[in-house]
Amino acid sequence: MKIFSRTILAAVSGLALSVGAAEAKTLTISWWGFNGEKLDQFIVKPFQAKCGCELVFETGNNADRLNKIKIRGGAGVDVAYFTDSYSQIGIEEGLFQKVDPAKIPNLAGLYDLAKDPQGGYGPAYTIGRVGIMYDEAKVKPITAWADLWREDLKASLSLPGITTTAGPMVVVLAGDKAGTNAFDNADPAFAEIEKIKPNVVKNYNTGSELVNLFSTGEVTASLSQDFVLGQLKKAVPTIKWADLPDAIATLNTVNIPKGAAEPDLAHEFINFILDPALQQTLAENGVDAPVATSVTLTPEQAVQWTYGADMINNLKRIDYSKLNAAKGAWIERWNEMFGG
Repeated sequence: MKIFSRTILAAVSGLALSVGAAEAKTLTISWWGFNGEKLDQFIVKPFQAKCGCELVFETGNNADRLNKIKIRGGAGVDVAYFTDSYSQIGIEEGLFQKVDPAKIPNLAGLYDLAKDPQGGYGPAYTIGRVGIMYDEAKVKPITAWADLWREDLKASLSLPGITTTAGPMVVVLAGDKAGTNAFDNADPAFAEIEKIKPNVVKNYNTGSELVNLFSTGEVTASLSQDFVLGQLKKAVPTIKWADLPDAIATLNTVNIPKGAAEPDLAHEFINFILDPALQQTLAENGVDAPVATSVTLTPEQAVQWTYGADMINNLKRIDYSKLNAAKGAWIERWNEMFGG
């Protein structure tokens, strides 16, 4: 009888294990793959332990990853990380589903800019900005976008390539300088870009390329995203971020594709990465700027980030629907002007 009982118990235990294994879920995430070790330490392993699931990844740049989702008709991944310019494309092409705020309670603790940046779709999990960086040991103070056209910056400037996140913003800013809207008429903007050409040494396409240009002394000023600021200051301690009243917001968003196999688990993951304690840890360890309002950083920790209500509330937003529609023609004109 004991042998029979043990046999039944073993069979039941084996069945439970097989059922448990069958119920183990997989969450597929599309992201860049940067900061791999830190993301594995602070996000991947803790979330897997919490959910009892497995995380698998599809990595690459914005354009390639979004195209894969499009080819699959919005299926194949459960969570998708994109810059807001690319998430806007995905939204307009019907690739993402709206999120359920009730399933993401940590939304309540975010800056307003991050909560719902694109009309009911995924939130921003980090905020950056586009501004001007310059070597204050070699350049007079820069206090306005128009300063990039100054004569004392001749053969000293690097602009972002037109296909980078910040590149099209040069056209927008050049239109502003000309007193026109580049989305309505790009001619005055490109006339201003022609005027700035004598100042431009080279257009850069990656953060590491920009760091190298400053390190070798080839350039002393640039328009750039702030994610490269920490690396630049390590290489050139006299690098300064210009205090502009209208720096441009760049958001990294997290969305759920319309064909996600695990939408509930995707909501749980999004809520997890917005947890204030995790946001604090990621900011302190140089991974991402925080969007949780309760995060408190020292001046030393905050120097590389878009951080704090005063800074975030004064950021300028770009209309990515208009920018994405105009970008193709701008790329052609830019390449004619600079070569490419």
